[in-house]
Amino acid sequence: MDRFSEYRIMWVMVLYDLPTDTKAERKAAAQFRKRIMGDGFTMFQFSAYVRHCASRENADVHIKRVKSILPANGEIGILCLTDKQFGEIELFSGKKPQPTSTPGQQLEMF
Repeated sequence: MDRFSEYRIMWVMVLYDLPTDTKAERKAAAQFRKRIMGDGFTMFQFSAYVRHCASRENADVHIKRVKSILPANGEIGILCLTDKQFGEIELFSGKKPQPTSTPGQQLEMF
């Protein structure tokens, strides 16, 4: 059962702020977004994407993939959270609390 521990399951969050002043910068930003989505990341907020990972080792694989596709310019942050930490996120729309829902599907094949 340790395999499904809320302290072992990880969420990888990619936060980015990329320049979009020129056509080439817009293309690079769009390409980065498409590539992280192709790796299973789901939009959490604008310029913030998350991905569920079964373990820290699996999270490291996806972090390495993100690092391999970093654009030449811009600011990118990568944050790893346990499932327990991710579950403690409080979301608001203005002053109204929003129910916390899990983005994307959490499917693990055995």
